[in-house]
Amino acid sequence: MGEVVDFKVQMTAQRFKKILHAEDDPDIREIARMSLEMIGGFEILQCASGEEVLKAANDFAPDMFLMDVMMPGMDGRESVRQLRQSANFAETPVVFVTAKASNVDVDQLKEEFEAAVITKPFDPITLPDQLKEIWSRMTPEPAGS
Repeated sequence: MGEVVDFKVQMTAQRFKKILHAEDDPDIREIARMSLEMIGGFEILQCASGEEVLKAANDFAPDMFLMDVMMPGMDGRESVRQLRQSANFAETPVVFVTAKASNVDVDQLKEEFEAAVITKPFDPITLPDQLKEIWSRMTPEPAGS
């Protein structure tokens, strides 16, 4: 009869492929790119600023935003505020990455943006699995499951 496949798991994996990553530090961008592409199998578009994110988001149509909080010019918070004004990204999961991770800062990010937070330095080996786990918490179950 063939192999039994968990359809819900298969659909979730199919839906989560594209991550738009914003990070001003080129070394951190490269580590994240290698981690997410090589280990996680994701399609990644990287931007060095919030302004670049706003220009690239519609064409790339990411499944998730991975945003550095502190960037020169437009920071991650303001980028997400502007992205949320678009119906295309009003519900797109956001994960902030920050070195400034007091409990108050993390709680503010989670509350204002309904976002997850990962602290720097992150582990590039576990980053893809962290994002998959966050994805499963932040996205609704498919209808009929």
